[in-house]
Amino acid sequence: MATSNRIAEVAAAVGEPARAAMLSALMDGRALTATELAGVAAISPQTASGHLARLAEVGLIVAEKQGRHRYHRVASPEVARMIESIMQVAGGVVLARPLRQIGPKDAALRAARTCYDHLAGQLGVGITTALQAGGFIEIEGEAGVLTESGRLRMQALGIYAPQQGTRLTRAVCRPCLDWSERRPHLAGVLGAAICSHALDQGWVRRRADSRALEITQKGHIGLKQAFGVVMAVRVG
Repeated sequence: MATSNRIAEVAAAVGEPARAAMLSALMDGRALTATELAGVAAISPQTASGHLARLAEVGLIVAEKQGRHRYHRVASPEVARMIESIMQVAGGVVLARPLRQIGPKDAALRAARTCYDHLAGQLGVGITTALQAGGFIEIEGEAGVLTESGRLRMQALGIYAPQQGTRLTRAVCRPCLDWSERRPHLAGVLGAAICSHALDQGWVRRRADSRALEITQKGHIGLKQAFGVVMAVRVG
């Protein structure tokens, strides 16, 4: 049960204008760097780091490292619901500065690309979101699980999905924070298998001298049928 001191501690953490702006910027589900959050709050990166440490201390945000960068996100759905309720009562939060576009400027890279051996960009995130919504995978923090219904679904699609207890040198299913979308796409054995399947089926094809992938006409149909993912059709 929450004590009055704990309630006051959380309220005080949210109640500072810069911290409120940063929490508001994180409410769309993306993970952002301290520099990006400093921008939306119109404060220096050094000041933002102190505020972020305070928010993490009271359990409102968590951070994860991806490559050279450290990304911050809302800690849990419960925290998100609390912030949303506060925003409804307060009438929303106006950011001091709008968030600049993040990730690659190249539209093709943003839409679909490879991240090592798995799918990334809007396509990769879309497939991951659809698999979560269908109960085929479960993701919590930096861990992922392929459910039994998910394994059966992958088998029906002709996608390799190892059974429980199979000895492997890498995780079956794990989230990988997407560079442009700042939401997780799927890595691990399953992520690689889905990518290989999409290439083998001709749903996507590699672009020369780029990690970008082109979604074919066949791919738009196949991705919708297999995962319920609908991608915008590029013209020209």
